[in-house]
Amino acid sequence: MIRFSLVCDQGHEFESWFRDSAAYDDQAEHGLLSCAHCASTKIGKAIMAPQVARKDRESGNPDTKIRENLPALPQPVALTSPEEQALRTKVRELHAMLTAKSDYVGDKFAAEARKMHDGEIEHRTIHGEATGDDVRSLLEDGIDILPLPMLPDDRN
Repeated sequence: MIRFSLVCDQGHEFESWFRDSAAYDDQAEHGLLSCAHCASTKIGKAIMAPQVARKDRESGNPDTKIRENLPALPQPVALTSPEEQALRTKVRELHAMLTAKSDYVGDKFAAEARKMHDGEIEHRTIHGEATGDDVRSLLEDGIDILPLPMLPDDRN
């Protein structure tokens, strides 16, 4: 096994282990390498300081020897593409803009929307929660509503 220090086109540095130098070359050639921080596939080798075995290390702490022989910890893997990350950012921005300019009415959304439609209360921009049946009923009665995009991280 061989360990390489790698760097992406965004400047993120990380390490990875390969069976041999040819395995790195093959994976790089086929675009199988990606940055653990930003998912970029433009990866190159970074400058590494060589690790040379020294005799004075042999008399050191046995725990140190064990740690030196362990492979590097797995690096985090970006689970989203740059395009998906940009979309998530746009959804967050849209959500923030819409909620900043509206009143949160919670689970009273359907009742409040109906009261505004019927002229019982003054019209204003609101947001909140509604059941599927409430949504269906509002739409059937000609009350215009739109879903507010859910933030991607709200599902976790």
